[in-house]
Amino acid sequence: MPQAAWSKKRERQYQHIKASVRKRGAAEDVAEEIAARTVNKERAQHGESRAASVSTLKDMPAPRRGGLRSHSGAGGRTYQQLYAEASSRKIKGRSGMNKAALEKALAR
Repeated sequence: MPQAAWSKKRERQYQHIKASVRKRGAAEDVAEEIAARTVNKERAQHGESRAASVSTLKDMPAPRRGGLRSHSGAGGRTYQQLYAEASSRKIKGRSGMNKAALEKALAR
């Protein structure tokens, strides 16, 4: 799925991420999507793409993030991830909740 806009480095990065995700047992199409999203986010954060969302630019890079942002990693989901899920589930009072309160509300 490498794109024409990607450099050789980004194509290698895509293949590496895809192989890593496949090694962990994910399906081929899931691995391709994760790899492509990661590479595109890296490109946006390094100014290699035309447009990038504000959340992408403010987020930490994937190599630094590592397992910090996984759903079961050290810190669990981020406040923004929890808030987005609370918003999609229409949980009342979510704007005044902190991370712990959001986790508790979503667990119900």
